[in-house]
Amino acid sequence: MTTILVALDGSPRARGVFDAAATLARPLRARLVLYRALVIPPDFSAPGEAKGPDELPKYLEKEANAEFLALKMRAPDVPCEVRIDETDQPWRAIVAAGDAVNADLIVLGSHGFHGWDHMLGTTAGKVANRAHRNVMIIHESDGSGATRDGVAQ
Repeated sequence: MTTILVALDGSPRARGVFDAAATLARPLRARLVLYRALVIPPDFSAPGEAKGPDELPKYLEKEANAEFLALKMRAPDVPCEVRIDETDQPWRAIVAAGDAVNADLIVLGSHGFHGWDHMLGTTAGKVANRAHRNVMIIHESDGSGATRDGVAQ
């Protein structure tokens, strides 16, 4: 295993996902590709309606790069690269990024099932079911070995 794509969404749980991937990469001497699928919320007006260029994508990319820099500092001994793509379907972008970097493994976090997720599926579930490579899903833990839903890991 030489390349691990780590899909990070900017949530507070991203640190745990990164830490799990770095822990796996370290003994394998694998490189991490930190990945963000930038999603521009559909309720924002189209760039043509504004007087200037749409600054939101640049702002979101800047925020992602700052987060990635902070995460890389948590594991300075693990080689990391950064990849950011704009998309309207994060799961498709994650699968495509895994293919593009020829990842041996895709690591991403699970936020669990809520509301419509039971019918539509989560990003993690879609990636796991549709990727052409192995996928590792990191579940939220309270430190006791139990996930948020109380099921032992």
